[in-house]
Amino acid sequence: MPAASRPDAIATATPSASPLALTDRRPVVPAERLVAEMVPPPRFAGVSFGSYLPDPTQPSQYEAVQVLEEFAAGISAAAVPAKKGWFRRSAPAPSGPAGVYLDGGYGVGKTHLLASLWHATPGPKAFGTFVELTNLVGALGFQQAVQTLSGHRLLCIDEFELDDPGDTVLVSTLLGRLVENGVKLCATSNTLPEKLGEGRFAAADFLREIQGLSSHFRPLRIDGQDYRHRGLPAAPPPYTDAFVDERAAATPGAALDDFGALLEHLKAVHPSRYGALLDDVQAVFLRGVHQVDDQSTALRLVVLADRMYDRELPITASGLPFDQVFPEELLKGGYRKKYLRAVSRLVALARDSAA
Repeated sequence: MPAASRPDAIATATPSASPLALTDRRPVVPAERLVAEMVPPPRFAGVSFGSYLPDPTQPSQYEAVQVLEEFAAGISAAAVPAKKGWFRRSAPAPSGPAGVYLDGGYGVGKTHLLASLWHATPGPKAFGTFVELTNLVGALGFQQAVQTLSGHRLLCIDEFELDDPGDTVLVSTLLGRLVENGVKLCATSNTLPEKLGEGRFAAADFLREIQGLSSHFRPLRIDGQDYRHRGLPAAPPPYTDAFVDERAAATPGAALDDFGALLEHLKAVHPSRYGALLDDVQAVFLRGVHQVDDQSTALRLVVLADRMYDRELPITASGLPFDQVFPEELLKGGYRKKYLRAVSRLVALARDSAA
């Protein structure tokens, strides 16, 4: 639906300060911040196993909650200090597998469950995406990263990326060292689509990639449809440029950018800094959303979409609706899973804005 067919009435509001532009920002993120920010993103700051809403038609979702609750209980029991006395014993080692791997399609709540495990487990603990973990290793160096994370009881890794063999081996080696030091692990994964079947993660491929660690992981398959679109309409139609500009001017904490200029700016910002790029932003406004044909540009947009979704930033946009932003040739390629996740999240944020 073209923007011209949606000439929304511009709501009368007291203008806020001029909206900032993400293209004016060039954040620098010190290594200390990378470590301190290894916690669940704001969207999942208050989640729990109790707030996870399993699909009544998918028993595997109920099973995943039960297994992870037991996993958290084992870590918590091992964290209880031994009583002092003549015959005191050391705290028991955590029982069960060293790690749990969540295998399922996008939108079945894997990140919700991963964050719930983190919240249910006593610290010290760390939570981050695969990309954030590789950035941490790059910032600290391998040995320092091992030393820093070895003091943790639990490391949660969201979106383990199997499409970068070098980084996969690096992180696999890191995980091996952490398991040796008693750290428990939980991970979700993004696997190459041709290895998945139809929209399916492949646990066996993941376990093969983390060389030598397969015996430590218990894979959990989680079936279901994307919860963001259960019974919901397609992507909301875009607005006019004039509406986007006016709403941005009236919204505190707004960031207003031309879509093409923002994509160009992302080339000069390392993906590890996309979160910092959004510091203090409350809502995102984009003019002229168009189809992204270049794969490198599209992958940068995927990372930005993840960071905006983590921060629950509603998006108001003109141009194409977000379910048309990636062309069919990209959706059929090796990064199909990433693009589908990005579309799912961008559409959800556009719905937040429309609401």
